[in-house]
Amino acid sequence: MTGERQPLYEARHIDKNYGGVVALSDVSVSLYPGEVLGLVGDNGAGKSTLVKVLSGVHNPDAGQLLLDGVERHWKSPHDTIEAGVETLYQDAGLAEDLTIGSNVFLGREKAKPGLLGKLGFLAQKDMEREALADLERVGITVPPSKRTVSQLSGGQRQAVAIGRAIAWARKVILLDEPTNHLGARQAVEVLSVIRAAKDQGLGVIFISHTLPHVLQVTDRVVVLRLGKVVRDAATSQFDAESLLGTITGLLETA
Repeated sequence: MTGERQPLYEARHIDKNYGGVVALSDVSVSLYPGEVLGLVGDNGAGKSTLVKVLSGVHNPDAGQLLLDGVERHWKSPHDTIEAGVETLYQDAGLAEDLTIGSNVFLGREKAKPGLLGKLGFLAQKDMEREALADLERVGITVPPSKRTVSQLSGGQRQAVAIGRAIAWARKVILLDEPTNHLGARQAVEVLSVIRAAKDQGLGVIFISHTLPHVLQVTDRVVVLRLGKVVRDAATSQFDAESLLGTITGLLETA
């Protein structure tokens, strides 16, 4: 899968402690362009902590982060966003009373040209049009843009959130449980959007407790247990039983 290509985003020998609690210990993870990497583990394995380190929320206590082979020291999540890394947490972070277009441009609003823009007026029609085009580009079909997010199904909302991340991401997307609490049909929609991100050459880290989804959409899987990487292998080397056994440690003792 990786050959001699340079990783797009790489964590090397990351340690992260909270007081006396070891959250991550000597964790190394690499992500390549056009790859969906599954990050799995039981509760307390360190998945969320690793995402927070990769997204600039927390600084590691030791180790290196490299984007395009260049070492980075993130001061905040804003730094990672500026560098082309988008993160979608379990809470999609959508403003339900705003339209789809307004949500896609949330925090990146476009002002009207000229004096009106200087007075604070937004180019709403332009944002709606561009947002729908961006979503369609990644395979997301949504209702007319005048509808608010509150009028969408759970799957559509999550698809819009992921689509927003894809629309703005230039390099990497970090997805924390994007199919959590979704029905089967809605989850299929979200997995399709993840594949679209891969097809665009983006690197995707996909965290999920739903192992069938991990097996369906990923190219490679990293298993964390108690803050350490215990397996890093192509998805083709796992089935549901062996992946669960690796996560719990039962496979090693069977």
